[in-house]
Amino acid sequence: MKKLMVLAAGLLQIPVIKKAHELGVFVIAVDDDPSAPGMALADKSIVPGGLMNEDKLVAIAKEEHVDGVIHPCSEVAMMVMGRINDELNLHGISRETAMRATNKHLMREAFEAYGAPSPKSYCTASVEEGWSLFSSIGGKAILKPSRNSGSRGISEIEPDISKEDFSALFERSKDESRDASVMIEQFIEGPEFSIEIIVCNGVVNVLQVTDKKTTEAPYFVELGHSQPSQFPKEVVDAIKDAAIKGVKALNLNDCAAHAEVKYQEGKPYIMEIGARLGGDFISTELTHLSTGIDMVAAAINVALGNKPNLDSVAESQGVAIRYFTPKPGKVTAIENAGLLDRPDVYDAEIYVNPGDEVKEVKSSLDRSGHVIVTAPIAKEAIAIAECLINKVRIITE
Repeated sequence: MKKLMVLAAGLLQIPVIKKAHELGVFVIAVDDDPSAPGMALADKSIVPGGLMNEDKLVAIAKEEHVDGVIHPCSEVAMMVMGRINDELNLHGISRETAMRATNKHLMREAFEAYGAPSPKSYCTASVEEGWSLFSSIGGKAILKPSRNSGSRGISEIEPDISKEDFSALFERSKDESRDASVMIEQFIEGPEFSIEIIVCNGVVNVLQVTDKKTTEAPYFVELGHSQPSQFPKEVVDAIKDAAIKGVKALNLNDCAAHAEVKYQEGKPYIMEIGARLGGDFISTELTHLSTGIDMVAAAINVALGNKPNLDSVAESQGVAIRYFTPKPGKVTAIENAGLLDRPDVYDAEIYVNPGDEVKEVKSSLDRSGHVIVTAPIAKEAIAIAECLINKVRIITE
């Protein structure tokens, strides 16, 4: 029986742990929180006392004789995963590749060197230099942490912003960055997509293109996703081509990849690419529902050195997820939750209870629940999901 080490054991990692068991794989879950929900589901759970401690995690992987390691839907321990792959000669990305795939500045440099389309971009830890670089862009810009995920610390900067306000947003991004530096990027106006990919033996396999819905400026938090894309074929093809170039620029191999691309005036721009399964249920649920391809099983297999099954086993259908984002305040009641109990609702959960405090939505952690809907086409799934989001009310005061 092959052994798979799963780095982190939170809610987003549970589908991977369960799928690995279905595939007959022995699962070792590693998390600093002994009460993380995935720990009880694994065949063996280990609390390392430092999930980003490379030496300690490499020693554990050697002691357990693991056949593969995976860090799904997260980037916190990506460097650890790369180091384990290097030292145990496992399938998956190297530590050097992990560095490029988690540092947005190095990622932009790789895109530019390869010729993969991406926005004009700069990186600095100095607010003074940041202000000067912003001025050189000559228009709207985006501030984002150079190392983080989940929409944390992202802000849109208007051309007429005051230096004082710019400095406050710069420091906010810097506080969210794991290397204390900030990206200042050309603002790309246009629809946003994610591209779900499995890379195996050097072949980039695009499984699906996802249409995304986000909040407005300044935070751009993702409020929903739907598959397959409703955009014209020529747009979808251009987006796929950009994502493939980006994956090759980063030298990703034997892994899942989640690319984020915007489309402006007939041209795609790669925003970033994660060398992992996408979060927000995109890779773990939506792609399987819309294509019939089990992306989680594929990611596990490539990590173990097995050939993934990328053939659809079901007819394609539409799928959409929408998130609950009630007004900030104390939750006093939840109304009409019973409406979520219907055949076309694949999954639904409300994360808050009466008495809980709801914050302003500044990152994906501030959302209050979700609903996933399936339908013959994406447009229909979106309509049902948005109707339910409006009718199931989280009352706050």
